Amino acid sequence: MTNQRDNSQRLGDFTTTARVLPISLLAIGIGVVSTFVAWALLCLIAFFTNAFYYGRMSTAPASPSGNHLGWFVFLVPVAGGLIIGFMARYGSERIRGHGIPEALESILINGSKVQPRLAVLKPISAAISIGSGGPFGAEGPIIMTGGAFGSIISQLFHLTAAERKTLLVAGAAAGMSATFATPIAAVMLAVELLLFEWKPRSAIPVALASATAGAARRYILGLGPLFPVPAHAIFIGPAGLAGCLAAGLLAGCLSALLTLSVYKAEDSFMKLPIHWKWWPAIGGLAVGLGGMIFPQALGVGYDTIHALLQGDVPRTVIAGVLLVKSAIWVIAL
Repeated sequence: MTNQRDNSQRLGDFTTTARVLPISLLAIGIGVVSTFVAWALLCLIAFFTNAFYYGRMSTAPASPSGNHLGWFVFLVPVAGGLIIGFMARYGSERIRGHGIPEALESILINGSKVQPRLAVLKPISAAISIGSGGPFGAEGPIIMTGGAFGSIISQLFHLTAAERKTLLVAGAAAGMSATFATPIAAVMLAVELLLFEWKPRSAIPVALASATAGAARRYILGLGPLFPVPAHAIFIGPAGLAGCLAAGLLAGCLSALLTLSVYKAEDSFMKLPIHWKWWPAIGGLAVGLGGMIFPQALGVGYDTIHALLQGDVPRTVIAGVLLVKSAIWVIAL
């Protein structure tokens, strides 16, 4: 008995109970739901891209960079910004932002409770933003939307705050897994950003939700990675490792610069003598100007990422991503 008590004290909160079983079953269901949510978000992005830039009703994948609007392309992000501003003002202010900080706020301040209307307005507003040329990815919106559905389901079953957090994070991880076909990375990202713990009571349901979404993805979104790469040698040698080191250091510096730039841009918008519902349209002006200079900067840019990974892009494209894409991303965000 003494040994068991000592082991229990040593393990502390890293033990779990049978309660993890029903929570895991709910997490598996959330994994399936989040896969459909990811599919719907990608379809919405494609739909609005086609509508804004090509005037057609289609959910086929499309890139804004191939449009033939001429100088009218300058007005498209402004129109999208106007729509989003009014959606945020009269629908839900919580659709503002790119998703991850809002998910954190729901966990830390609101007891992991998310309004049901956010699960509808967030993906629609994100799709309009990206579809009208916003230089954003799908990761933030899918984290917030998947997390919203996880929170809603947990509220239906009247779970505790800790269990609501677990299912919110499970929905976020499942959405990431379904969108990017990265179930393991989705769990690691969710634990690092949202869960704040690595304990069986929460890690098991989150991992099951992510694995379920990864398995369901093949039937809804298809097989294969989002960004395939050409065949390459496993061993890259000392020179390759040195290149990885340099890339890591440069990426760290660039991320710090971008983060500081976002804060500076936010402070600048706060000083404007107009209501915040007009801010997305002002950001749209910067996006439109950037799109005229470098069309590949518009939208999610997955086609540009794919080309970069294939290693067959001119240096002008790399410069455009580093300069134009970064600048309009900072202002638009």
